[in-house]
Amino acid sequence: MKNKKAVFFQAFESLPDPRCESRKSHELTEILFIAICTLLTGGRSFYDMEACGRGWYKWFKEHIKLKGGAPSHDTFNRVFQMIDPARFEECFRHWTDELREDLGREVVAVDGKTHRRTSSQAGSGALQVVNAWASENRLILGQLAVEPASNEIKAVPELLKTLLLKGCIVTADAINTQKQTVETIVSKEADYVLALKKNHPKVHEEVKLFMDELSEKEAAHVVTLDKGHGRLEERRYWQSEDIDWFEDRGQWAGLKSFGMVESHRETVDGVRQSERRYYISSLKFEPKVFAYAVREHWGIENKAHWSLDVIFGEDQSRARTRNAAKNLGTLRNIALNIVRTDKSKAPSLKNKMYRASLDQGLLVKWLRL
Repeated sequence: MKNKKAVFFQAFESLPDPRCESRKSHELTEILFIAICTLLTGGRSFYDMEACGRGWYKWFKEHIKLKGGAPSHDTFNRVFQMIDPARFEECFRHWTDELREDLGREVVAVDGKTHRRTSSQAGSGALQVVNAWASENRLILGQLAVEPASNEIKAVPELLKTLLLKGCIVTADAINTQKQTVETIVSKEADYVLALKKNHPKVHEEVKLFMDELSEKEAAHVVTLDKGHGRLEERRYWQSEDIDWFEDRGQWAGLKSFGMVESHRETVDGVRQSERRYYISSLKFEPKVFAYAVREHWGIENKAHWSLDVIFGEDQSRARTRNAAKNLGTLRNIALNIVRTDKSKAPSLKNKMYRASLDQGLLVKWLRL
């Protein structure tokens, strides 16, 4: 792995500065540096960035020039509106690729997310993005905004095209179980485990009938038992390579198997729930791998989206322009990835960030200054 300081600054020094040269008081990398330090220590807004720059001015001067003094909140706002979101996201992906370790057959989960407070923008709905989460590395690999005239289904293949996926297993909810998505995954030399629901009614019904019948003939191939959060949950997994009967198999690139998960939940107050979920996959008969991929998919909700909303306040962001909202989303992904590289035994990400707000030495360690 390369030195993280070199990787971080080299990656973002290549980002084009959209401002007029004669009107610049601060270098673009200086503004990004203060902004990322603000997020890493619990700040969220442009006002917080201004306060961080002023409060830690002497410390920042040890690492960047700041010839124009500490930037104002208006400067941060204006710059994040002007930065090209696509180029910023490209820099982020390259930087993340340098952090990412080769852990073999990694599960990469893809899912959509809405920035709810951005719906107040005049003439536009809430900003929607799709994220890709690497489960073993515990990193967000990339983000792509869904443009107003488009939708999540079209955005997912475009995001996947930009990622290093060779040897990985891509997972997604039923909305993104689409032929174009499957073709893109296979073209990237990756496998897939994709959920099936009634948005593909014929496929769903046929696979459901087949897997239900299989479960009556064979014991579950994998059984797991989880206890926690006030409930007990048993999951049973079946997988089958018998796909010759499926007339549409040629329309789904790389299709090799079907899968089913049967879950039984019981809460402490005795409430019981049961559910069956169905999948198509390019995996051969590998029940343990199939079960692992299904379970790891939920990491994008529990470890990525939850963290962005609860710890970084993404759902409450008041960025008023679409470009600023997109760029702040990328900045939060950068911050989340940095904090997750901390292998200390702190009880939570929030606690790690609080410690960084008290000890600038932790920022030095995280950013290799």
